[in-house]
Amino acid sequence: MDERIIRFIAALRAGGARVSLAESADAMFAINELGIQDKDAFRLSLRATLIKNSRNIPLFDELFPLFFGISPIPAFDNLENELTSEEANLIAEALRQFKRDLQSMLERLRRGEPLTPQELEQLGKLVGLDRARDMRYRDWMAQRMEKALKFREVEQAIRELMQLLNEMGFNRDKIDQIRQLLIENQQAMREQIHQFTGFKIAENMSERPSETGLDNLLNSPFNSLTEKDLEKLRREVHRLAAILRTRVALRQKRSKRGLLDAKATIRFNLKHGNVPIVIKHKDRTLKPKIVVLCDISTSMRACSELMLSLLYAMQDQIHKTHAFAFIDHLQFVSPDFLGRSVREAVLLVLERMPPGHYNTDFGCSLENFTDNYLDTIDNRSTFIVVGDGRNNYNDPRTDLFRLIARRANRTIWINPEAPELWGTGDSDMPRYVPYCDDIFQVGTLAELTQAIDQLLTR
Repeated sequence: MDERIIRFIAALRAGGARVSLAESADAMFAINELGIQDKDAFRLSLRATLIKNSRNIPLFDELFPLFFGISPIPAFDNLENELTSEEANLIAEALRQFKRDLQSMLERLRRGEPLTPQELEQLGKLVGLDRARDMRYRDWMAQRMEKALKFREVEQAIRELMQLLNEMGFNRDKIDQIRQLLIENQQAMREQIHQFTGFKIAENMSERPSETGLDNLLNSPFNSLTEKDLEKLRREVHRLAAILRTRVALRQKRSKRGLLDAKATIRFNLKHGNVPIVIKHKDRTLKPKIVVLCDISTSMRACSELMLSLLYAMQDQIHKTHAFAFIDHLQFVSPDFLGRSVREAVLLVLERMPPGHYNTDFGCSLENFTDNYLDTIDNRSTFIVVGDGRNNYNDPRTDLFRLIARRANRTIWINPEAPELWGTGDSDMPRYVPYCDDIFQVGTLAELTQAIDQLLTR
């Protein structure tokens, strides 16, 4: 118990509560006096000794049940005992008509099987939960795990299964009972996932040092960054941009001389009779022209903000940048960078398009782009999309994406999601992949910097 209390205190500190060593000792002394049998007294003793600012009470109330009062796994009901052998055979026959993954999930819900701890851990690693250290991302992480399990497709499959059973002559009252049971079991699985994400993030917070080193921050996933971490990285962007500028400028200087230009060589040397002879080369213009579309929805905001900051801090190495931001519609944001510092411009963009619960609609943004800004793309342009490829089941408009990709010299996609998640839930990423020249899986600022370096090098 002492170890769990120590981890609980570490998680409070990571969440922003100031807890001194003396206050930690007071908490231990109070617990020794009051014991842990009375749960309310135990909770109040910890809150009285550890929390001295009322604004930290919500943090305490959120973390306490995760460390000391995790509710048991929600109840999953089973159908097996309520079906005759004939009814069970009919359901098995109906399930065989679904895809293997959906069939497996429906069978699981029918049998009332929860996710195992190993499966939860595997899902958590897939979506980056093992490195998340901010409770603000709890719901978002749970939603990503649900998408990986294709919850929305399962809901549609339940409706189709009920319709199929009805057509097969199954008892209607029994159909309603089965439908209700499957829905309740899926909700129980959803609650199980939500409990797991909260506890895992709390554990991660307790293991995190009070001050994270800059090297660790550069390699921390975007979705695990706190606002304090992000502020440090905003300052670091300028140093990284300076390094990139020097590196790219040196490459351009070395590569500026191309093939021998015979006509220019002869013309230049006529004035002194070709003695001595000065060799002239064809000049190669290497600075790229960039058109970038950045998803600045809640899940993508940190990645897109740092991407825009890096690009505009390197404008002397880029011929022209046309920058656009989108959530459910597209906005041209390049004018915001005129006469302002990069940080001021990025803040202006983020204020104009605040995060919210409205759905990302990349298809609509592509329509906005082709209707109003298609002339920014030509055969010298590098077209870049910064986004996770999730379209909330809206029309992805791959026809428009293909049109833009054909007009551009290169098409690049920067995606923070692991490839294993592409195509799960509302992800349309596999539909865009065939039209991309390069795809960078970028989850940290270090990986983003490396991607931009490669992009400008090519």
